[in-house]
Amino acid sequence: MKITVIGGGNMGSALVRGFLQGSAFHAEDITVIDTSLSALNDIKKLNSSIYVSLEDYSSVLGSDIILLAVKPQMICEVIKDIKESMDYSQQILISIAASINIEIINKALKKSNKQNLPAVFRVIPNIAVAVNSSMTLVASCNASIEQEETISKIFNELGDTILLDEKKISAGLAMTSCGIAYCFRYIRAVISAGVELGFYPKEAQEMAVKTMLGASILLIENKQSPEIEIDKITTPGGFTIKGLNSLEKNGFSSAVIQAIKSSVDIF
Repeated sequence: MKITVIGGGNMGSALVRGFLQGSAFHAEDITVIDTSLSALNDIKKLNSSIYVSLEDYSSVLGSDIILLAVKPQMICEVIKDIKESMDYSQQILISIAASINIEIINKALKKSNKQNLPAVFRVIPNIAVAVNSSMTLVASCNASIEQEETISKIFNELGDTILLDEKKISAGLAMTSCGIAYCFRYIRAVISAGVELGFYPKEAQEMAVKTMLGASILLIENKQSPEIEIDKITTPGGFTIKGLNSLEKNGFSSAVIQAIKSSVDIF
């Protein structure tokens, strides 16, 4: 199976790094197209067998999957450049542009000869894809069950994948792609408190990060709600309940809920 990645920037290159560690593609099966020679040189450093191309879309002809990793404002322009070379009956098109929905993509893909549209996937990884730990959201259109399984398998090698109705993508994106930034902000706050209490920043960061990791693993392994796990560590009159009550008094849960809802509003 061959893939052409159009866009070799931060997310495009992160995906390529993940693909190289997975089983779906060999390095020689991957082509990366970009407008920046510097970006392409960085891609070649990952593996010299990757084919790179400077604004040449000819590789689209022989690819099973075409992945658009360009800025949202460039999506329709790139589709216009490649659609006449695409075989809509065989190829899969993936877009990772957060703010571009499938309706916009399908409209850009329409040809004058009324040809059926290809299988289109809207895929939303988060930044943790760089370390194969992304929570990736996937929505599809015109795709078979086999094609959905293929795309899910590819992105499951880069973390975890959930297939959603596209109506839920924006809300899910706020919880995953934006949500990981909220996790970082919480960790930063813990570090600040730790420094004030006498720890060095590196010490505080290690404690904060490992604690959040442990909390996540507990929820995954025990398959319990957060409240059940909280109950296990809160005792009457104890330190933890005092801290939790302070969080709520200062609007912690409300702030998180409003942050996620605000992130949805912009899409």
